[in-house]
Amino acid sequence: MGAFRSAFLNEFAARGHLHQCTNQDGLDALMTKERVAAYIGFDCTAPSLHVGNLTQIMRLRVLQRGGHKPIVVVGGGTTKIGDPSGKDESRQLLTDEQIEANKIRHMEIYRRFLKFGDGPTDAIMVDNAEWLDKLQYVPFLRDIGRHFTINRMVAMDSVKLRLDREQPLTFLEFNYMIFQAYDFAELYRRYGCRLQMGGSDQWGNIVSGIDLARRTDNVELFGLTSPLITTSSGAKMGKSVSGAVWLSADMLSVYDFWQYWRNVEDADVGRFLRVFTDLPLEEIARLEALQGAELNDAKKVLANEATALCHGRAEAERAAETSRQTFEGSGLSANLPTIEVARSELKAGIGVLGAFTRAGLTTSNGDARRQAAGGGLRVNDEAVSDEKMLLSESHLTAEGVIKLSLGKKKHVLLRPV
Repeated sequence: MGAFRSAFLNEFAARGHLHQCTNQDGLDALMTKERVAAYIGFDCTAPSLHVGNLTQIMRLRVLQRGGHKPIVVVGGGTTKIGDPSGKDESRQLLTDEQIEANKIRHMEIYRRFLKFGDGPTDAIMVDNAEWLDKLQYVPFLRDIGRHFTINRMVAMDSVKLRLDREQPLTFLEFNYMIFQAYDFAELYRRYGCRLQMGGSDQWGNIVSGIDLARRTDNVELFGLTSPLITTSSGAKMGKSVSGAVWLSADMLSVYDFWQYWRNVEDADVGRFLRVFTDLPLEEIARLEALQGAELNDAKKVLANEATALCHGRAEAERAAETSRQTFEGSGLSANLPTIEVARSELKAGIGVLGAFTRAGLTTSNGDARRQAAGGGLRVNDEAVSDEKMLLSESHLTAEGVIKLSLGKKKHVLLRPV
């Protein structure tokens, strides 16, 4: 028997998601006696969601598994403002067309993880532009703005930290917490939503929404936050060698996504299995107890399960087999990430530093030069000793490709067309 009466809160806590709750006993009682609609908001700031967003999607997944109703709020409205939480500078403002294009791509990702439909626990997806875009400024200030004091707003971490660092905070961003608070009240009115979830950096915004709904609708809403996930070494979660760990295969290959999980730090395996997979907690306890080389088996399970959720079981198995052939069999797999080059270009010769940069293995020719000097660049498994080397048709393997490697774990094939 867990610490809570509701199945959801028990699993939520057991998987390491619980950080703060506005009225823990009240929420537990509510979730025990009725089905609760809960939401998390996601702004549409990039063409793909990333692993940081995935932590929140997995929390909605636990909610749905616990018999409650997830609401995904795509921030078509709030993206036009920009959340200042945890940021030292203003987000770049996007056009309406960019926001809409990002939103459509994000919606495809949510459908991989949550069951949407008309059933009592089926998730629903709404865009806060539906109500925010229709607000009239003066009536909004009069009816909603009067419930917010400047004193309290500047004390919020999202504002205070920016001001303490003497970084500019626009009046546009200053309004973000009011709009997020209004979202919560509006979701209660439209869908009976009683709970908002989010990362610990959203606590102030969530509490503001609860306070607003109490004042305007005389109702108690609830807030539930989760710890922001960092690696055991303190690094920000969701950064790979090539950048952000995106959930869209056209921005990060399935193979590289699989490799990200395979290469997590030893101390993070159990925690990440609890957060990013649906595996039973008993099985996770067994896997995280493995020692030495056997812990690699647990990392492969993590990679397989996280990739299967995001990209499908078949793609996960293909990525696992590619890795096995590449590392364990010392083979060359056709499933490795591939870039195409014109055969005429290869005949003329392609500079090795530029080739690694084009392949995305290095960020610039200067970066490639530094990697080569340290012995980190390989062509067909041979270390690059001459930075002026030209890749030509003579470097093609029997499979008709050139294998570029950064270290032991990052590989791209160069294929002439």
